[in-house]
Amino acid sequence: MSNPVSTIRIEWRVRNLDCENEARKIHRGLLDVPGLLEIRIYSSSAKMTATVNPEVLSVEELKDKMAALGFPVSESREMAALPKPWKNPKVITSAVSGLLLGATFLLEYLGLLPRVLAYVMYGVAVVTGGYYFGREATEDLFSGFTIGIEMLMSAAAVVSFVMGLPAEAATLAFLYSISEAMEGYTEERTRGAIRALMDLAPKTALVIRDGVEMEIPAEEIRVGERFIIKPGGAIPTDGVIRKGRTSINEATITGESMPVEKGEGVPVFAGTINETGALEVEATRTFQDNTISRIIHLVEEAQEEKGEEQKIIQRFGRRYSPAVLITGVLIALAPPLFGGDWSTWIIRATVFVVSAAPCALVISVPITIVAAIGTASRRGVLIKGGVYIERLAATRVLCFDKTGTLTRGKPELTDLVALEGVGTRHLLKLAASAEQRSEHPLAGAILQSARRQDLSLEEPSSFEAIPGQGLRATIEGETVVIAKPDFFRETHTADLDALSERINGLQEEGKTVIVVGGEERLFGLLAVRDEIRPNAAEALKALRAIGLRKLVMLTGDNAGTAGAIARELGLDEFYTDLSPEGKAVKVKELNKEFGTVAMVGDGVNDAPALAAAAVGIAMGAAGTDIALETADVALMADDLSKLEEAFLLSRKAHKLIRQNLWLSAIVLGVLVAGAVSGLFTLPIAVVGHELSELVVISNGLRMFRN
Repeated sequence: MSNPVSTIRIEWRVRNLDCENEARKIHRGLLDVPGLLEIRIYSSSAKMTATVNPEVLSVEELKDKMAALGFPVSESREMAALPKPWKNPKVITSAVSGLLLGATFLLEYLGLLPRVLAYVMYGVAVVTGGYYFGREATEDLFSGFTIGIEMLMSAAAVVSFVMGLPAEAATLAFLYSISEAMEGYTEERTRGAIRALMDLAPKTALVIRDGVEMEIPAEEIRVGERFIIKPGGAIPTDGVIRKGRTSINEATITGESMPVEKGEGVPVFAGTINETGALEVEATRTFQDNTISRIIHLVEEAQEEKGEEQKIIQRFGRRYSPAVLITGVLIALAPPLFGGDWSTWIIRATVFVVSAAPCALVISVPITIVAAIGTASRRGVLIKGGVYIERLAATRVLCFDKTGTLTRGKPELTDLVALEGVGTRHLLKLAASAEQRSEHPLAGAILQSARRQDLSLEEPSSFEAIPGQGLRATIEGETVVIAKPDFFRETHTADLDALSERINGLQEEGKTVIVVGGEERLFGLLAVRDEIRPNAAEALKALRAIGLRKLVMLTGDNAGTAGAIARELGLDEFYTDLSPEGKAVKVKELNKEFGTVAMVGDGVNDAPALAAAAVGIAMGAAGTDIALETADVALMADDLSKLEEAFLLSRKAHKLIRQNLWLSAIVLGVLVAGAVSGLFTLPIAVVGHELSELVVISNGLRMFRN
């Protein structure tokens, strides 16, 4: 029996990786490398991950192969920056091409340069400017049998030069090479969100080892190790406060500007800022696995995930570019066969090939998607890919879980109704003393209320749970029963009848009513409710204002409690007594009826419903592994108002994508019509092509201003 192969997983930052074409080049270069079991290239974040068999392929050998391909790698978590323009080979070759073009044109215009020498200089300008995209076109053709935009431009430049238009060929090579060189800097702009996240966590940490404080790189913090955070300092990794109290600014993670008060035993997250007191924190995660690192990883994954529109455009581009080249050949050959001038139609075909190149169309979607995901991440909203931006923009029906989503998720004592001869403090003391041994969630609300009032509780001498009803305890020799109202129906009928109107009123308000009584009489009522979030009504009103048609609540709670919550929040519909699977079924039904339906929950109990929805949205995902991993959209803050931001961002992105698609299509149509009719010359086609690409990029980058 053979031993299983041991593997190593690698994650590197990659230099010179600016676009998907270069990602494909890396794939081709490493396709048949023995020992390389898996590879993924992240062009949007200049990163690669790989799984290798170290017995066949060493890490150093793989590094050397990447360097030989022109893409040196780094193990640093810092994203590799592009070289300054004057050190960038693509920019340098493009600039040389432009200088040769300008100098040759000027000298020729002044009559200082023979035609033959001008041809040679224009030729050098074509080769210099077209070196990188020409090489890429050749590799795509011979390695992947692919005809892309680079091949269209290369063919147009060569044909123009051969047909006696050397200045036009050099202009094409220069302008397109500048466009290609600038693409990397555009990509650099979209990586700003990830760089900003990387800069949040400090590079070093002050840890306590063997009783001595020492400064170490943050990457070396071990789980269980304690570190010191001074006022104004950033927290290097996730942990739990062991000493001290402070205000923590969590805006970097949740997008919330108000500081949060935290003390001993409370978790803190990497990248957040300690504003006031000094803290001693115990690390609960390594630097590589903390909240900031996971968010960075999720954003990088999301920026590589393509939406349906982007997939359609890419499929279209793969078929469209060969079709353009074939059509160009037909335009060049067919009319001359029927008496047309060969030279005229070959030139028109060349202009057509340039005019019809779909650069702006292909780049119109990804640039906007990447910018939108980056902007959302800075605001505490993680969108897991372009498809979810599209679905959020299309959503008109939004479902909510109740407990922990619309409500706080923690029951609170809201009412104390003491009967004659029993004070409210005494009533609460009896109930809290009896509940000390109970594990029921309502017991926590009663005990918390008693602590707030600094009541001194008595230890029960006996305790008995009454299954499905409540409990019985003995407090200072007196029997105390805490149970549902119906439990006392037979033993304390008169007292219960006198309280029936008050009980019904409290239940209509969505509160759970508990009766406290003894053997001889009732002492009073307690009402407990999971309170609605303070900003819930305002957040739902804002969602209606931006066009959501139907707001629905799905809950496992009873109709009385759910109805009160629904009325208070103005929900359109609510469905009660649902199991987690029942919620998923209801979401599927609503999807069939209304189309795209989103579901908001806590990402744990609501996992089936979140998965069934077109978009699953987890709230309060900071520090929650399951919520971060399972949801399509994760709101880092425990704040319903973040929903409005998520919808508005997605709609703006979708609007910009539509604008770019229409603009690209219109420009493409105008250029093609002008090319075929002979109205446009090659320089006009090239300038129109490059300007349309620039406009589309600028429009997509408007997402960063949101």
